[in-house]
Amino acid sequence: MKHIARKRFGQHFLTDGGIIDAIVETIDPKPGQAMVEIGPGLAALTQPLVERLGVLTVIELDRDLALRLRAHGQLRVIESDVLKVDFSLISKGFDALKLRVVGNLPYNISTPILFHLLQYVDLIEDQHFMLQKEVIDRMVARPATAAYGRLSVMLQWRYAMDNVLLVPPESFDPPPRVDSAVVRMVPRDDPAAVNVALLSELVQVAFSQRRKLLRHTLGQWLQARNFAGDFDVQRRAEEVPVDDYIALALAVARA
Repeated sequence: MKHIARKRFGQHFLTDGGIIDAIVETIDPKPGQAMVEIGPGLAALTQPLVERLGVLTVIELDRDLALRLRAHGQLRVIESDVLKVDFSLISKGFDALKLRVVGNLPYNISTPILFHLLQYVDLIEDQHFMLQKEVIDRMVARPATAAYGRLSVMLQWRYAMDNVLLVPPESFDPPPRVDSAVVRMVPRDDPAAVNVALLSELVQVAFSQRRKLLRHTLGQWLQARNFAGDFDVQRRAEEVPVDDYIALALAVARA
């Protein structure tokens, strides 16, 4: 029976064989690697991945799709909302191998998924995700550009990222109304040991009114904490490099 895409799950199934081959080549899975696929759907990407890996763990929320996937002898199926999945428990099942995480993420919750995975980054070797191209543009954006924002800072602090493949709407069934792309995310070896909650709050305040100078937003936030350090608030949030936000978070924590 044909599975009808469910709008509430943000389902768009990848059907373009050429794009699927290109994604698999980009990921380059090897036998025995500890790989987790988020949202396998109709297994378009799942099958070529598991053929190279031998065994693949998949996370699927849709009950009907999870039932189909369980019939596949090489898949470990976790039927759950990915935002509720503890990736440290998955990692324990792989004898200390780091996880490679892949997936065609539901576009309606892609950003929460990226932040959920951020807390498990020490357990992850790399991530390859299909996302709305606009989201990836924000992830990899440089300072002083319109796309640069909270997502850019929070992810660039912890990952080196590249937009590796453009995927047009006609590659899916049903086709989304936006262009898609594939991003490669590799955890940085020596990130600053910053308080994540503090950095997140600091950056959120900075970008809360991105058209205004920081003295109206972040400056007041710093003043309320009696921070007397050296930070130029005569800039807009988008003009501040990632390293400056990290340095400020570290200085605020010390103060």
